[in-house]
Amino acid sequence: MARVWRNEGRGPLYRLYIQRLRRQMPATVPHHVAMMIDGNRRWARQLGFDSAAHGHRAGAAKMHEFLRWCDDLGIKVVSLYLLSNDNLRKRDSRELEDLIEIIAELARELSHEPDWRVQHVGRADDLPPALAEVLREVTDRTRSHTGLHVNLAVGYGGRSEIVDAVRSIIAKHDQRGGSLEELAASLTPEQIGEHLYTGGQADPDLVIRTSGEQRLSDFLLWQSAHSEFYFVEALGPDLREVDFLRAIRDFSARDRRFGQ
Repeated sequence: MARVWRNEGRGPLYRLYIQRLRRQMPATVPHHVAMMIDGNRRWARQLGFDSAAHGHRAGAAKMHEFLRWCDDLGIKVVSLYLLSNDNLRKRDSRELEDLIEIIAELARELSHEPDWRVQHVGRADDLPPALAEVLREVTDRTRSHTGLHVNLAVGYGGRSEIVDAVRSIIAKHDQRGGSLEELAASLTPEQIGEHLYTGGQADPDLVIRTSGEQRLSDFLLWQSAHSEFYFVEALGPDLREVDFLRAIRDFSARDRRFGQ
């Protein structure tokens, strides 16, 4: 796991350096990148804002920018962790209201990007009806798009996802009239994977987290079993393209063993 310390710089030298990094990009980039944006509230506090909403709004804008970086580089799937099940239970009600509105705005914006496919992953039943409807709408409207596939993890929890997958398998087995013994004998990791919210998608090759925190926080627990991890010190809204390109360069240099 890499821990990267952020350096300031956006002038001519920064632009030259980012051009150099772009030239150094490997021919093969990750197929699927998962992003855990963290530090939005801290960012707002450090800048003296009286509401965390300023940080969440800046973080949402950064994630839209981040997706364009991924699309430009040829990455096919990106999963964004925007709101967990724990957030829904534990966040201050006013902050949660603001965050729900910001996520809805972001989902609408992303659905208007040319050919991007936006998919909600998470428990829609746990969300406020208005947000659940926006996520359902953008998922349906972009379902046939073949460009960048964007998973929005909202009302998401990795443990809950695994529980839901197993419940789905049991329900289908019961409909066929199978016995418990037959189910136990036939259950495989591949079968569980097919019933996850991301069923049919490749697992993430690279998981990135901002703000220097080094934990999964219940994000893609099953899918990230063999993922590479990269931690950036920058708070979510401060993430720069150079940070992203360094992550891709670092990933390309790793020897992935997939548990061997």
